[in-house]
Amino acid sequence: MKTWKWIVLILGSIAAGMAYFAYTMIYSPNVPSSLEETSFNLPQGTNFEELTTILSESGIIEDVTSFRMVAKIMKFDTRENISGRFEVEPGWNNRELISLLRANKQTPINVTINNVRLISDMAGKVSSYIEPDSLTLLTYLTDQSNLEKWGHTSETIMTMFIPNTYQLYWNTTPEKFVARMQAEHEKYWNAQGRRAAIEKNGLTTTEAYTLASIIEKETTNPSETKTISGVYQNRLKRGIALQADPTVVFGVGDFTIRRVLNKHLEYESPYNTYIHAGLPPGPIYMPTLSSLEAAIFPEDHNYIFFCAKPGYDNEHSFASTLSQHNRNARIYHAWLNKEGIRN
Repeated sequence: MKTWKWIVLILGSIAAGMAYFAYTMIYSPNVPSSLEETSFNLPQGTNFEELTTILSESGIIEDVTSFRMVAKIMKFDTRENISGRFEVEPGWNNRELISLLRANKQTPINVTINNVRLISDMAGKVSSYIEPDSLTLLTYLTDQSNLEKWGHTSETIMTMFIPNTYQLYWNTTPEKFVARMQAEHEKYWNAQGRRAAIEKNGLTTTEAYTLASIIEKETTNPSETKTISGVYQNRLKRGIALQADPTVVFGVGDFTIRRVLNKHLEYESPYNTYIHAGLPPGPIYMPTLSSLEAAIFPEDHNYIFFCAKPGYDNEHSFASTLSQHNRNARIYHAWLNKEGIRN
């Protein structure tokens, strides 16, 4: 009897020790309390072994052995393709960390899309937030078969992207990125009577976006955007060439030009609206939301000309007749000469 008591006592002690050991592995902190960089990225295709290496080398976990053992208990040690951006808390235990990864609770990233001229610029900007690099994203966005599927050309693809800040996951693929942008595009144009407004003015969403890009580069004065939009839409309706200097600059490709000269006006480009009637093939810049709203809801007036005013306030003089416009232009050119602005 005495022997059995000892055996029971020993087995009980062993069981208690094992239970304590298991409890310690699962619930003791394994993420350093002094951890400063609490977020980490896992590339597409990361398996459990690669995950463990990343966590260890980045200092996210201190004890690799206990992490592996708890992962086995939680049936996470055979997981494949763990990817995304994750945020941990200093002092977390193995169970908390593995639960985060197993539930794929990624941390969304605020991705701001604005202030770019070319689709390559946009790809570069977006790629700074998400996993695909700029070349991968640009290649996908400019692939001819994709463009045809989306109903775009290389000149109009920019119009798919409404400038704003979006929450995306770090492991967002090019396919998922485009799908999200298409959804946001439809959401924008279908709201607040925007689609009906542009159709009333004889514009498509692509044309309205292109017009907004010209407005964007014509002025930084928000009080004038709808007036300028009205001028351009009056010219379009009357079949008058837009004669928009920003389109000429875009066609020339020299974005340092401050004064558009005759040689620039004669430069052959499909974007030269002095030579070619109507809107250019696509946007010359990603417009702001305010410029988009101006293109959608223009001011109703009879102006068909405008010219910059002397000074550095980016204000314009508007005119309904050519004689008025020529007078305004002479005043402005005299000021340019006085200031020594030659190009």
